Amino acid sequence: MSKHGELPELAAAVLQPGFVGTTAPDWIRRRLAEGLGGVALFARNVESPAQVAALTAQLRAERPDVIVAIDEEAGDVTRFESRDGSSRPGNLALGAIDDPLLTEAVARDLGCELAAAGITLDYAPDADVNNNPDNPVIGVRAFGAEPHLVARHAAAFVRGLQTYGVAACAKHFPGHGDTAVDSHHDVPLIDRTAEELAANELVPFRAAIAAGAKVVMTGHLLVPAYDNDLPATLSPRILTGLLRDELGFDGLIVTDGIEMQGVRRRFGLAGATVRALAAGVDAICVGGDHADEETALHLRDAIVAAVLSGELPEARLRDAVARVRALGAWTTRTQKEAGVVRGPQPASEIGFNAARRAVRVTRAESGPELPVAGVPHVVEFAPPRNIAIGEETPWGIGAPLAALLPGTTAIRLSADDHPTSTLSLTALLPTSGLSNGSLSNGHSSADGLSADGLSGGGLPADGLPADGLAVDGLSNGDLSADGLSNRGLSAGDLSADGLAGPADAASLVLAGAAGRPLILVVRDVHRHRWIADILDVVLETRPDAIVVEMGIPVKVLGGVHVATFGATRACGQAAAELIAGANIPEPVAA
Repeated sequence: MSKHGELPELAAAVLQPGFVGTTAPDWIRRRLAEGLGGVALFARNVESPAQVAALTAQLRAERPDVIVAIDEEAGDVTRFESRDGSSRPGNLALGAIDDPLLTEAVARDLGCELAAAGITLDYAPDADVNNNPDNPVIGVRAFGAEPHLVARHAAAFVRGLQTYGVAACAKHFPGHGDTAVDSHHDVPLIDRTAEELAANELVPFRAAIAAGAKVVMTGHLLVPAYDNDLPATLSPRILTGLLRDELGFDGLIVTDGIEMQGVRRRFGLAGATVRALAAGVDAICVGGDHADEETALHLRDAIVAAVLSGELPEARLRDAVARVRALGAWTTRTQKEAGVVRGPQPASEIGFNAARRAVRVTRAESGPELPVAGVPHVVEFAPPRNIAIGEETPWGIGAPLAALLPGTTAIRLSADDHPTSTLSLTALLPTSGLSNGSLSNGHSSADGLSADGLSGGGLPADGLPADGLAVDGLSNGDLSADGLSNRGLSAGDLSADGLAGPADAASLVLAGAAGRPLILVVRDVHRHRWIADILDVVLETRPDAIVVEMGIPVKVLGGVHVATFGATRACGQAAAELIAGANIPEPVAA
């Protein structure tokens, strides 16, 4: 039995809090010196590889074996490249190629870059089998919908990432793929029998464990086949009985963000933390929303109190701390043995090359040939992003296509999926296209570019002049005078039985494309009725339009359908090259 004074240090060792800023705040330094076992970096902590290397050096100065974690999936979910978009294509693209050696090489390249920045744990790969195309939070983050395909790529990713001493983390155990609920907001139900789970969801986790994954992340999921009451993160039957005893995993178990509603709503931050540790978790990820010293101390003190009350056995806490320290020692030793040199690494093309290999082209019988003949007009449809994808992360093909085909114009139409939401328009390439404006509650604006409007640079920092640029027949005046915005377009209009809403929106889409190639860029069009409705109307007028699907390609649309299997910077570049003629794969018949 320990002395009371030792418990705070043990409790701090199992926490991985986040913080605000690009340098280590004083409170993090103090807590590391007092026993804090790790930290979690988010996009807000990243400016450049050199800056991250300096930040992690500050952390190691306080505790050499500190675990420095980041949620870097090298896809749509990216923290290390959140400002520019990932230079790698993401998991679904790698699964579409289905070359495990390539997946391993991409992960090795990622591991080299992260290790050079001083990162020791990556909350990746996503080992979920995305067998529900309506899944709102996994989607392109998964390698695919077939268990054995996901398994071979999850294992390859683990091997590659860990080459340079960055611990891989298979997530979200026991599998977040077969659900239409996001655990950030509620508790998803995985309604499968134990036999079905063994044949589907558990296959990639077994493969990742066999490949040597050092860490497994829990999912805030209700899995009645094993536990009718508690989500996996809090369930001894799932974490100890299934993951430890049945699957034989002896590494570190870390929670998904403990402040997520999947566990917090019912148990609170402190209650969920204590229950997770008691169930078999070794480390608590916190700080996506609660990135402050007060939260870290609150959780530390709750753990201490639980040990003193007997709710959390001290032996269980000590076991968790031992696994935390063992992982810290492994990363320190392996990075040294691998000869990791801190600091920025030379730019690699492997991610862009992988994205180019992933692109699939389907051409209708009367569809246009690629490359396009003429300067295109691009319309990007922006549905709401799931919470795992940072709002600051750019996407799309307008900017890279304009770099290859000067004169390209591009707009973006945005709305959420609520029936009363409004449809907003942003001019992405206003120097040669439409003026900036929005259809929002029947009014337009010209107050500069929206925060997510840029997808690669080239726009003036001060946005647009107030009076806009009238090109191709549509200007701010069209949006605010007697034109379309006065009709009050909303998502409700777009999903109603009548075509007034979609027809009006289609007019916006078509306005800049007269006599020019039209490119329609979507993400998971099958999940967003308002986008599908607009496309139906547009394609009646322009059946030759090129549709670029940067999400899951459920349905082939347009004269030419281009599937990128992700919306990263690398995927956008690959699609732009294809359309401009720099990279033309063999099309298949529709």
